[in-house]
Amino acid sequence: MAVLPIRISGDPILHSPAAPIVAFDDDLRSLVADMFETMDAAPGVGLAGPQVGVPLRLFTYGWVDEDGERWRGVAINPELWITPTATGPVDEDEESEGCLSFPGERFGLRRSERAILRAVDLEGEPFEIIAEGWLARIFQHEFDHLNGTLYMDRLGEKDSRIVAKITKKLGWGVPGNSWMPGVDDLEG
Repeated sequence: MAVLPIRISGDPILHSPAAPIVAFDDDLRSLVADMFETMDAAPGVGLAGPQVGVPLRLFTYGWVDEDGERWRGVAINPELWITPTATGPVDEDEESEGCLSFPGERFGLRRSERAILRAVDLEGEPFEIIAEGWLARIFQHEFDHLNGTLYMDRLGEKDSRIVAKITKKLGWGVPGNSWMPGVDDLEG
């Protein structure tokens, strides 16, 4: 297993739809192991293939809920259904989100409260998870990555201006920028 560099916003792979996985082989198993190691080292609660330079439809997730239940797995070729998103102002304390591809920053973002994830595992076996709250948010965030959307793309005008200033100041927004969990002093 190895920790992989995480691409930073502006790399074209992050802004393009990922391709379906067709080969369930040792290369895929190795990639997933590396993604878990990278996600844990970052640390993060999710990591999508494009974030580590692999334009394939998969993401890992790992989170412990308020009841102590551990959610950890990989979703390959996922489909996601969400409930309608509530309207109104964002609760910055409850709806703040970060991204390993825009490390060190968090912004409030309204997401759907519930989601249904359907995907296959490493053996190609289908599964379904009905998620609420934070787990539903994780699934929506990672699923967006597979479609070439970053959470910053969903922010309102005020926060989008702040993102643009940070991007310019740090030299992000261009191809080739990445960071290495456990080496670089960044976190998302």
